[in-house]
Amino acid sequence: MAPSDVPLDIGQVSLTVNDLARVGDFYQSALGLDKLSDDGTEARFGASGRSLIALRQDKAARRHSPREAGLFHTAFLLPSRADLGAWLHHAAESRVPLQGASDHLVSEALYLADPEGNGIEIYVDRPRDQWTHKGAEIEMATNALDLQDVAKSATGPWQGAPEATVIGHVHLQVGQLDPAEAFYADTLGMAVTSRYPGATFFGSGGYHHHLASNIWRSRGAGPRKGPATGLTEIELRSTAAEIAAIRRRATAKTPLTDPWGTPFTLTQKG
Repeated sequence: MAPSDVPLDIGQVSLTVNDLARVGDFYQSALGLDKLSDDGTEARFGASGRSLIALRQDKAARRHSPREAGLFHTAFLLPSRADLGAWLHHAAESRVPLQGASDHLVSEALYLADPEGNGIEIYVDRPRDQWTHKGAEIEMATNALDLQDVAKSATGPWQGAPEATVIGHVHLQVGQLDPAEAFYADTLGMAVTSRYPGATFFGSGGYHHHLASNIWRSRGAGPRKGPATGLTEIELRSTAAEIAAIRRRATAKTPLTDPWGTPFTLTQKG
């Protein structure tokens, strides 16, 4: 089951950037996303005609601080380990700098950032029957990733983001974990799937996580003040019934925002 085959998943992530051309070129050249539209001030990039990233240019916006609430990373899920291996070869040949690589038990992940410091994860899931549980939680870890073994899994050269590429999850920096859980679990209706020291993970339909929150660099951060670069909006896709339920739980909160001012939009699947 893919992370999109669940009641609630991630659609598009929107970012504000100072230099649209430079950042947009990175998502095309480094990640292999297709440019779907570009009017000079906003551009959308995706795979198989589905928009995954929207970039909105604001040359005057202040550069976001790595210690404030907002984006930790946007995680692009590839269909297979062979795709991850092909991308790793591409990154090495193109001199795309990696910031980390981890074996999370449920997945294998590579980390980097775009030219304006927005975190990115490129990952592949292990089969669900290989996931383990501890009580009600899915076991995850941050272990060293065998990069040579991942590279060996490639069956051909990287030819751009595969058609089935999606945003598997979005990881957020928050000021406190309890208010984050109240919003992501109680309001959005996601289940708590795992807890790390300083982080909580939330998923729908048994997936390891569609959203995560951490205070590793942002403990005590208040609502973000704009205009600033970085995370602008997260699109959640769900059924009509689930969208109605979220709106009931959110009561009069329009637009739908988390405690740090990140807007969420709700789009009906299909």
